[in-house]
Amino acid sequence: MNPQSTPPIGRYRWRILSLLFFATTINYMDRSVLGVLAPTLQYKVFHWSDSDYAAINIAFKAAYAIGLVSMGAVIDRVGTRVGYALSIATWSVFGMLHALVRPAFSLIGFGIARFGLGLGESGNFPAAIKTTAEWFPRSERAFATGIFNAGANVGAIMAPIIVPLVVLPDGTHWQYAFLSTGGLSLIWIVLWLRVYQPPDRQPALSRAEYDYIHGDSPPATGARIPWHKVLPLRETWAFSLAKITDAVWWFYLFWGGKYLYDRYGLDIKGLALPLIIIFVVSDAGSIGGGWLSSALIKRGWSVNRGRKTALLVSALLVLPVVFVTLVPTRFNADPAFFARLDAARVAGAPGTRLPALPVPADARSALGTLSGRSFGSAKEFLGAVGQVLPQESERSLEATLVESARSDRYYWIAVVLIALAAAGHQAWSANLYTLVSDVFPKSATASVIGFGGMFGAVAGLMADWSLGHVLSSSGPRGYLVAFLMAGSAYLFFLGVIQLLMPNMTPLDENLTHRTPPQP
Repeated sequence: MNPQSTPPIGRYRWRILSLLFFATTINYMDRSVLGVLAPTLQYKVFHWSDSDYAAINIAFKAAYAIGLVSMGAVIDRVGTRVGYALSIATWSVFGMLHALVRPAFSLIGFGIARFGLGLGESGNFPAAIKTTAEWFPRSERAFATGIFNAGANVGAIMAPIIVPLVVLPDGTHWQYAFLSTGGLSLIWIVLWLRVYQPPDRQPALSRAEYDYIHGDSPPATGARIPWHKVLPLRETWAFSLAKITDAVWWFYLFWGGKYLYDRYGLDIKGLALPLIIIFVVSDAGSIGGGWLSSALIKRGWSVNRGRKTALLVSALLVLPVVFVTLVPTRFNADPAFFARLDAARVAGAPGTRLPALPVPADARSALGTLSGRSFGSAKEFLGAVGQVLPQESERSLEATLVESARSDRYYWIAVVLIALAAAGHQAWSANLYTLVSDVFPKSATASVIGFGGMFGAVAGLMADWSLGHVLSSSGPRGYLVAFLMAGSAYLFFLGVIQLLMPNMTPLDENLTHRTPPQP
């Protein structure tokens, strides 16, 4: 949004875009809290199995899939002004309800809260893409989409910053993390209802800017296009099948922190910087991917060639993530480990002012039974520790033990590979969303976005179910297949897009081609 690159015809559309960015940031703060807290809640508060954690994520994605279809249709029917406000109000209420869940009903309680959260959050992207199609010319849509989509990464960045500030390593005060965004949502709803009207009813919009917005595409007629006309189209299926890649993003968001904990021993505090780096880099990918295709189109490339070139670059950026599980690590109970333990000081119990003390002699003696052993993941190491130490001692000493046994810091290589893949996904996503507004009339945009998003959510819940069961039986090695599929999926689905939509020919309100096919 460089002011020098904005034509001197008005800037109201950028004000609308800033609200889309703000809403998407809140959206991802709410959904990302669980990913940051996952190791803490699973191992220290509620004692879920990997299958239990998968079930909680499945509840979110099932609701998200249902909501994407229904909310997309609702938003097309009632408009983005009312539909978007309803969506954010719903997800904010259910987001805060997580804090009321008690341990005896944690699985059911989190399942219900995540289901409601998913239902509300499903309206964000259909509403935002529809708004972008209403307020931006085709030449700016990918860039605008990249900017508001970057809010997803800002929200994902804010979560690992805020959560360690309010939640202690043993999980104390975990409820506060789920209450942190309610006030922001209320502010957004007030601003949205005050600022937003469709372009043809917004008195603050200049005629010059209105004409600029519709200069390369006709204004919407307002007539709703029924589902039975949209579903048979190859363009609908090209987008919807490509949205299966959303399952990869869900994997990074909800399982990435768990992977870094299970394999490399990064707890709630240790996860903060890696997760921030991952989502800062993905933010750059979102904006850069949108900028790339927009820049190519402004240089004279066809929309078809510009968008697909950007998708190809995005897919290639993701590919190296297949090597993540090859990044080695070891946790050794060797003489260096015991020497570090002898020098270590352990903080007092949370909420007390007790001074840091040496590792208790009885714990030091019990750990001697592990002498000479070496482990390929933090989860394996802590599992062995749990066999020789009481649970309370293991929890209080966990961070000290992991850091003392760690033989390397190669996990930063894994963080970089995941960060590049997340950036590639967000660049891909910015351009994939824009394909819909490039091809479909505005009156069908939210419905098509919702239908495609349903595919991504269903793929995500199927991946959760599979991964949860594999991890329960094989441990961290189960991530191997997940990363292989995550890295290779994008090139495959780019081929699907090219097969089903080779020319990206725009459709009019009757869903017939408006212009001759582009090369």
